[in-house]
Amino acid sequence: MTTRPAHTPLAASAVVLAAAALVSAAPASATADRPAPRAAGRAAATVDAAVGGPLRWGDCPASVKPADGQRCATLSVPLDHADPTGPRVGLAVSRLAGTRPEERRGTLLVIPGGPGGSGVQRLAQKGAALAEETGGAYDLVAFDPRGVGGSAKARCGLADEDRWMVTLRSWPAADGTIGATAERARRIADACARNGGPVLRSLTTANQVRDVELLRRALGEEKLSAWATSYGTYVAARYAQEHPERTDRWVLDSSADPDPRRVAYGWLADMAKGAEDRFPDFAAWASHPDRAAGGARLADTPEGVRALVLELAARLDREPRATGAAGVPLTGAAFRQALQSALYSDAAFPGFARLVGQVLDPEGVPVLPPELAGPMPDEAAAITVGVICNDVDWPRSVPAYARAVAADRVRHPLTGGMPVNTTPCAFWKGGAVEKPVRLTDDGPSNILMIQNLRDPSTPHSSGLRMREALGDCARLVSVDRGGHGVYLTAAGGAGNACGDRAVTRFLLTGTRPATDIRC
Repeated sequence: MTTRPAHTPLAASAVVLAAAALVSAAPASATADRPAPRAAGRAAATVDAAVGGPLRWGDCPASVKPADGQRCATLSVPLDHADPTGPRVGLAVSRLAGTRPEERRGTLLVIPGGPGGSGVQRLAQKGAALAEETGGAYDLVAFDPRGVGGSAKARCGLADEDRWMVTLRSWPAADGTIGATAERARRIADACARNGGPVLRSLTTANQVRDVELLRRALGEEKLSAWATSYGTYVAARYAQEHPERTDRWVLDSSADPDPRRVAYGWLADMAKGAEDRFPDFAAWASHPDRAAGGARLADTPEGVRALVLELAARLDREPRATGAAGVPLTGAAFRQALQSALYSDAAFPGFARLVGQVLDPEGVPVLPPELAGPMPDEAAAITVGVICNDVDWPRSVPAYARAVAADRVRHPLTGGMPVNTTPCAFWKGGAVEKPVRLTDDGPSNILMIQNLRDPSTPHSSGLRMREALGDCARLVSVDRGGHGVYLTAAGGAGNACGDRAVTRFLLTGTRPATDIRC
């Protein structure tokens, strides 16, 4: 989770040009030959100017690698919701129809994380397990938010060297200084201002909430249920506050602090604590005697694993190593980023242990994780910075960032000051598109939160702040495990059995724990 109303109309001439290109860029298969069937009891879809027409389901693009029975469509939405009859953009939508129409509960919307996560891909990956868990009682629906996957995209026109994960994540220099990262952040912000146009400025949480509401209307549903993950929990909570009468059963999986003073900026800063919370799980795994047979036992004790990882990061700060990717060295920043990524899932522990072993071998050639071996596409870079920079005004003082980085490197050495470093948002032209809102407990009590105790991205302490904001609207299931994402996330598709049971029971029966519980 890296990364939200007065609404300013967008410049009309630029919008027309952008919209003409982007609507045509939606997947051809999304404009299929038949509308979605209407189940008995569902409200007729309000096909007004904002919705733009009924959904027509067809085959999904091969790139989606769709699950059996998964269908795709395009939802046409206004580029600027303040101008519903103006230029439009297309959003990729996907559905797995329920298999028990006689016991149909409605539509369960799968809201992805990010910003930058694909709902369509998440449905392809998780749809079969979710359908089995919920007994086919829901139509499962997901969409790619603006800027993602098969939906309308923006571009910043960034140079290759500015589109690497370790540059967009703003890792400080090896000595902890931030002059180079601040200059790069300013350069990225300038390029996005020159080239992003109105489409980039439309990438906001507030617009994603509006798009969800238009999707509900296009589906013809009176209410939606939802399973939202990571950043998607903020989208879902905003939707529930703005459209409480349209929410049925709402699951927030891995939430962050929704305080409008900390949205986006605070989420990134919290990753330092998240890494410290989570690293002991990796250290215990990598020091366990069972790891010896596979060459993954890095030290005899968890304390030894921590010391080794920090020593190797410092060594790579001083002397980067050549890797199997031509011209791409393994630096201390890249090593720390590889660790940060590995902490998201136990399944990634062996890969990071192999990387450590390759660094320890004087003759070894480190193999970088794919996400670190090359620059990301320009469209992916645009969504990575677009939403978090458009949603809120970030601090602007570079000296203040430098002081924060110096302190954080001491307090949280695993993340080396990155979470509090300057980003392009510090130099973003125009600042926040809309003022962020404060979430409250004013709404129906129909939200179930679930949160790992040791999450590297959305720490449990941050989830508690979401819980506090929602008050009696929510109940929280805290799960004694590590990683990012809880429901249906462990090997084989099943997460923590206790946590999974609580979520599934809620989705099927509406029954939540009477109080917050721990699994």
